[in-house]
Parts: sequence; C-alpha cells; structure tokens
Amino acid sequence: MVQEDVYRPNVAIVILNKRGDVLWCRRKNRDGWQFPQGGIDSGESPEEAIIRETKEEVGLGPSDFNILYESKTWINYEVPKARRSNYFFQKKRFIGQSQKWFLAELKCDESLIDLNSAAPIEFDRWIWAKYWYPLGATVAFKSKAYKRALSAMLPAYSDFVNRIN
Repeated sequence: MVQEDVYRPNVAIVILNKRGDVLWCRRKNRDGWQFPQGGIDSGESPEEAIIRETKEEVGLGPSDFNILYESKTWINYEVPKARRSNYFFQKKRFIGQSQKWFLAELKCDESLIDLNSAAPIEFDRWIWAKYWYPLGATVAFKSKAYKRALSAMLPAYSDFVNRIN
C-alpha cells in the first residue's frame, strides 16, 4: 500500500523489444538514465497511469505495447534531499516515490518511439539494453528499487524470452 503522505504514488514500465532488450532512456538534463515512469493522477488507476505516462514520455500508445506483468506490491525509494527540487517533493513534502511496475512487450516498430511527443520532454536519448544492465547504470538511490522490480518481473521476462526464442 502507498503511504501517500510520505511517498508519491508512481508507475514505471520496462518495455521489451523482440530480442528481450529493455528500453533505457536518458533524462534530458543528463542527470541519469531510467525507465519511463511518472506519477499517478487523482482518480487514475496504475494501469491508466502507465498508459498515459508511456504516451507522454516515449510516444507509445496502448496499441503499441502489450502489458505482460504488473507488480503485486508497491516498491518504494527515497529521493535524496538535495534532489527534491520537484514541485511534488517541495510542496507536498514527499520523501520519495512508491511505484507499481509494469513489464511490456513492444508490438510496433521501434521507429515509433518519440521522445518529443509531449511537453514537458523528459528524455533526450534512448537505447536498447540487456535486462540487468540498468542496475549498474541508474542513479544510486534507485538501484535497490530497480533490483526489486526486475527480480519480481524475472519470471514474466523469462516466459517472454522463451516465447520469442
């Protein structure tokens, strides 16, 4: 359950290509790489939020990907005080985020990935990376949450890889 007075409700998605690689995005201010993610709006379900956030951040609509997995639990991480400049952290006094994680397969051509599809633009570059690569390539304060999420999704990821091979 989300402690909404402490952690901002959030969703994150790991999108897989036909080789089983993950979509890995660089933040536009170049302060790190991450999976697409974003806050859950009032009255919005986690699935509705991930569909909206995926469209806003990487330009992919609901017909462009297929959700394979949704985490059963919420995964929390704290944002260091020095990095809490965002409105949600300053005004609402959140110390971090509580995330529902999704694993999805890309159903469309990767040329439809569009980092400039909505404002504000979150990312300026993306790559395909191996499944575990993000653990050593994200900002330190997210690494434990990423490990928990990727570990929880591993059975669904393995099923996907077995299906494509």
